[in-house]
Amino acid sequence: MRLTADYHTHTVYSDGKNTFLENFRRAKELGLAEIGCTEHGFSHVFRGLKRRELSQYISELRSAEKETGVRALLGLESNIRGESGLCDLNERDFAQFELFVVGIHVLVNYERIYDSRLGLGSWARSQMHIKPSKSLIRQTTNAFIHAVEKNPIDIISHLNYGCFADAVEVAKCCRDYGTYLEISSKKAHLSDDELAEVANTGVRFVVNSDAHSIDRIGDVARAEEQIRRVGVSLDLIDNIDGKMPSFRLARWRKEHL
Repeated sequence: MRLTADYHTHTVYSDGKNTFLENFRRAKELGLAEIGCTEHGFSHVFRGLKRRELSQYISELRSAEKETGVRALLGLESNIRGESGLCDLNERDFAQFELFVVGIHVLVNYERIYDSRLGLGSWARSQMHIKPSKSLIRQTTNAFIHAVEKNPIDIISHLNYGCFADAVEVAKCCRDYGTYLEISSKKAHLSDDELAEVANTGVRFVVNSDAHSIDRIGDVARAEEQIRRVGVSLDLIDNIDGKMPSFRLARWRKEHL
């Protein structure tokens, strides 16, 4: 399994350790055709990209892209802020951004106080090994499904890492709307049984590093090990062995801009 592109990476603009230039040079060394730059979303309390930094962020990204010759997608790992599916990347941003990755994170400016259960409450339960309630699973599942239904989301990142959704139900929704599920090489987020069940839905996958430092760019060894252990068909993964994904946001931009 040879990685074609890595669509989940971070820099010093959120909680990464390296610059665009350093990340891109590493991607070039690895022979990656493309790299996705996906800082944490605007509503992340401590680690999110600041809107006031956006112009500088884009300028530095494009400069590093030009210097290295590595194609870069301007993206965001957006936060789901509530059960309604509200994200912190919205339609006014779509003209600028090229990659729309979405996940649930802990320290986020939630839409409602009740929605803090999605991240902070679920994280606490996972750390204390407390079984989630049916209502929490339903709320989290709804949040993912509503987000996918309402937005041209390209990738769901690390599904069920520190949160509790019905993975099969989310996968079916992603399949129907053309959103990819990420198999993350950084975080153990789906059990082997869950991954097998999700793969059986026919949803498409991308494999990503979720790199926060240059030594992790393009490193998908952990994900590859699970893929082979579970027996996920490589035909379902669209960023390996020369394949390139077809992203929803790109289609939206083509239709609306």
